[in-house]
Amino acid sequence: MKNNKIVFINTIPEMDNGFEPKPASKCLPNWYKDIPSYVNNKKHIDIENSNIPMTIKKCMPVFDAMTAGYYLFTHCDIFVTQKDNIPYYSWAITPAVEFHNTIQAPNHPSVKPTDYPKFVNKWGIKTPPGYSVLFINPMHNPSNIFTILEGVVDTDKYTNTVNFPFVLNNNNWEGMIPAGTPIAQIIPFKRDKWKMNLGNEKDIKEQKLVLLKLKTYFTDAYKILFRSEKEYR
Repeated sequence: MKNNKIVFINTIPEMDNGFEPKPASKCLPNWYKDIPSYVNNKKHIDIENSNIPMTIKKCMPVFDAMTAGYYLFTHCDIFVTQKDNIPYYSWAITPAVEFHNTIQAPNHPSVKPTDYPKFVNKWGIKTPPGYSVLFINPMHNPSNIFTILEGVVDTDKYTNTVNFPFVLNNNNWEGMIPAGTPIAQIIPFKRDKWKMNLGNEKDIKEQKLVLLKLKTYFTDAYKILFRSEKEYR
């Protein structure tokens, strides 16, 4: 399997302050790192019910979601204050926040009574031909301060910077968004055409066989039998 390459281009090279993009695998949240793999940290097999009380840490779909792609971060401190119930943003170096008027997305479910702020991102992104990038809030690692508006960009052709509109979770919040705060999780994907079908009898039989195979192991059956390694570095 070939290694695809994603390139992050620093559009403000004179500001090399260490907040470069990182693989998501290097940004696991503390809540996940601190939780044990088994409830009460005890691996106990319930023979009667063929069950072991595992925690979310043993769930590979959650792990694969959290470690997919790369993280982008704020490149400087951003201070939020309030005046007449309107958030104001301050920063020390380079533009850090721009704005969209609410009339551009008046019916969006995240709309607030003030303009949409937008994180200025200094990193352009380049992917191989046929590959785009999905920009989302960090999965299982949400900010308690803000939520970005997700998007998809064809970064094989558009290698310019992509900025991130966001809303404060509490529009009356005041405080510091520190430099190095995760803004977005970005996941490259290949653009393919898809057509939806409903499963037939053959698909149902295949699904039942999968369920039977899962019963082979008390733990880690999905990981052992079905999971494929994903690599982002």
